[in-house]
Amino acid sequence: MNDLPIYQSIALDLAQRIANQEFPENSKLSGRSLLTSQYHVSSETIRKSVSLLRDAGILNVSQGKEITIQSREKASEYLNRYNDYLGSAYSLRQELEQLLREKKETDAKFDALIAQVINYSDRLRNLTPYNPVEIEIRPGAHVIGKTIADIRLWQSTGATIIALRRDKGVTISPGPYVQLQIGDRLVIVGNGDVYDKTAQFLNAPPLSEKEGEEGQESQG
Repeated sequence: MNDLPIYQSIALDLAQRIANQEFPENSKLSGRSLLTSQYHVSSETIRKSVSLLRDAGILNVSQGKEITIQSREKASEYLNRYNDYLGSAYSLRQELEQLLREKKETDAKFDALIAQVINYSDRLRNLTPYNPVEIEIRPGAHVIGKTIADIRLWQSTGATIIALRRDKGVTISPGPYVQLQIGDRLVIVGNGDVYDKTAQFLNAPPLSEKEGEEGQESQG
């Protein structure tokens, strides 16, 4: 659909209002200044619109610039010249209204889902055995400087690392070669008493040389 000049679009709108008898024949049309404020355009644009309708025999403009509705029939004829344009405009309006209705429905569903998620999260926070918890690595912990693979966390505690917080950054599912540092916060999941076991395991002091040898022998 090709866009019409603004003054022509306003002329069409006025013709439609006349055809709908919003402005009856022989009635006076509001002055140009009022039309300017109604359509939010300049007085020159209104002058062009009125001139089009005057030339089409729809309006009569007196010497004193009084505007009178002259013919409803000619207003209808004028509209018929633009059937394709008006049909396209109507079709676009219907499509827009349909999209707005669908958007409203989608927004309502989205809001309802968010409310459900929040509701379930609040209810199940203390019930699910797999609720994620964070454990901070403190100074003196034996895991400092070791990689995630080195500490064999799952084998020792049953916990699974799902994220690592370091300073302001977050690493999702950190790899096995990430070295742990003081202040790192491991986000873990597990069941039962996994939090206590993992906190105790991660922040245990380093083993003495003798304990380390004994541990290696027992593993062997």
